[in-house]
Amino acid sequence: MAMIQVEELRKNYGSFRALQGISFTVDRGEILGFLGPNGAGKTTTMKILTGFLNPSGGRAVVAGHDILENSVEVRRLLGYLPEHTPLYEDLSVEGYLRYCGRLRRMSGSRLSDRIRAVIGLTDLGPKSRALIKTLSKGYRQRVGIAQALLHEPEIIILDEPTVGLDPNQVMDVRQLIRDVGRDRTVILCSHILSEVEAVCGRVLIVHQGRIVANGAPATLTSELNRGATCEVVAACAPERLQGELSAVGGVTSVEPRSFEEGRAAVRVRADRDGSELAAELARALSQQSIPLLRLAPERATLEDVFRSLTRDTGRK
Repeated sequence: MAMIQVEELRKNYGSFRALQGISFTVDRGEILGFLGPNGAGKTTTMKILTGFLNPSGGRAVVAGHDILENSVEVRRLLGYLPEHTPLYEDLSVEGYLRYCGRLRRMSGSRLSDRIRAVIGLTDLGPKSRALIKTLSKGYRQRVGIAQALLHEPEIIILDEPTVGLDPNQVMDVRQLIRDVGRDRTVILCSHILSEVEAVCGRVLIVHQGRIVANGAPATLTSELNRGATCEVVAACAPERLQGELSAVGGVTSVEPRSFEEGRAAVRVRADRDGSELAAELARALSQQSIPLLRLAPERATLEDVFRSLTRDTGRK
């Protein structure tokens, strides 16, 4: 069942077109990674879905409710962590969560139980009575996550949820997202592509207001892995290394990576089998008496996919 349906969504700021007719769906129990360079339209899309902005055109339906016709009901169903979490610094953590709960029309034992639950989920127990203005950035981020989960929403939108967290806290939040995503819908916006690859079953990449990729991370990376890629490090001038390797059959590109103290590193791409390519590259350098220091096959990552689709600059 589709919990979110977006059809030809557009948003203009004067003559500037931030969204140019994007369409996608998100199912219940799905964790969707929503990616794009700065200015691509990610935050605009999230603000439209959460009722902060009205679209210039198109339609969005959340759990069967049109975002314009039933905006209050849509907001009731959503939990949202914006990129810059709005917090009241003169309130304690518990006081802030209680305030957020009352805004959600929660009260009594249900509110108290949920406050205890989200404080536990986000490891805020030691700071539950501390004033928010005394908290580190990491703890503030956890307070933002706690308020997004407080009312047990069916749909959760998290914009950069692990910013400011240490590595152990990042792993905890990733597991929390996985747990929540088992029976709820989660949209995760993040610039940490390894994080998206670790927790998301599907990824949307938006660039210049349009969707340029939609699929499982493994499917998207397999598109770049159709050929072969190797990192080669040798003891010679970079120009010579590029020239020798470019002449090997099947090689489509040789990209310089670094050069220092007589060592040149390049990335070689070819439209042939990886094991054959490695052998041919090593043979070519041996024939020219060029010392080979490293030769390592590489597999494309989600970061490679992202760069290949958005390399021609994003908007500020």
